[in-house]
Amino acid sequence: MARMGDVLAGFHAAWEFESDSVLIRFERGIRTPKLFQALGERRIPLDAIAAVTLTPGKRGTVVLRAVPRPGADPLIEAAAGQLKEGCDPYRLVLPAERETLAEYYADELRSQLTKDDEPAERYLVGPPEAPLHFKAYDGKASFDGRSVSFRWFWTGASSAKWKAGDQTFPVAGLSGVEWRSPEVFEGHLRLLRREPAVAQPVQADQDPAAVVFGLGYGPVHESLPFAAAVLAAIRGSGGAPVPALAPPASRRDPADIAERIRHLGELRDAGLVTDEEFSTKKAELLAEL
Repeated sequence: MARMGDVLAGFHAAWEFESDSVLIRFERGIRTPKLFQALGERRIPLDAIAAVTLTPGKRGTVVLRAVPRPGADPLIEAAAGQLKEGCDPYRLVLPAERETLAEYYADELRSQLTKDDEPAERYLVGPPEAPLHFKAYDGKASFDGRSVSFRWFWTGASSAKWKAGDQTFPVAGLSGVEWRSPEVFEGHLRLLRREPAVAQPVQADQDPAAVVFGLGYGPVHESLPFAAAVLAAIRGSGGAPVPALAPPASRRDPADIAERIRHLGELRDAGLVTDEEFSTKKAELLAEL
């Protein structure tokens, strides 16, 4: 039987087995994914785990993974399937020669699970702690645990945001958070409003309730923990999610179109967007004029 306090160390992380949870401690080495370094350590209650898998990994490794229950972890809920495999905090990568030991602990964990893969009614894994902040392409986002603030940068914010002015959103007025990874084009963090009368613009760069990511802005290890903390605060405020309204179609400011094309060119020059993708998206943006 696994004893309380047993530790299984892998690449970039170590799992410590406790009576009712697994404590995951992430390394802070230069090769460790920045998201893991930002998380530091996480306690995963056994109630938050739906299953445990052990599979072959790359280059002589095996991967032990705890499968989180839907709705149990605000970080996973905010990520919405967008995390790359190497940044999944529920994976422990081990040398292949430790497969037998990993199988032992996998079996021990499975024997303690309740076989409950139903969505959790509340978050069971603790969120990253506020205060949190990060720099987006068009503004600075801050969260103090009670409200989210956006302060616009004149160098990046659209005229619509600049005219709206800096924004502050109490958690009680929000129904959710939409996070789109900065590792894809048009990544952003959007706050979903509770007021049924508020229709939010389609484009995040036009929405005063959203900040836009970009090359070097809103990185995963900063913006995802931020989104998770806000989500947990919304759930903790007792508000039931409200579906977002379909935003009205609107023509865009030519100056904003020019700015987005310039930004797209930066992504192409950095090798993050192909020439074909650049041409296609540019045509789409010009068609909105």
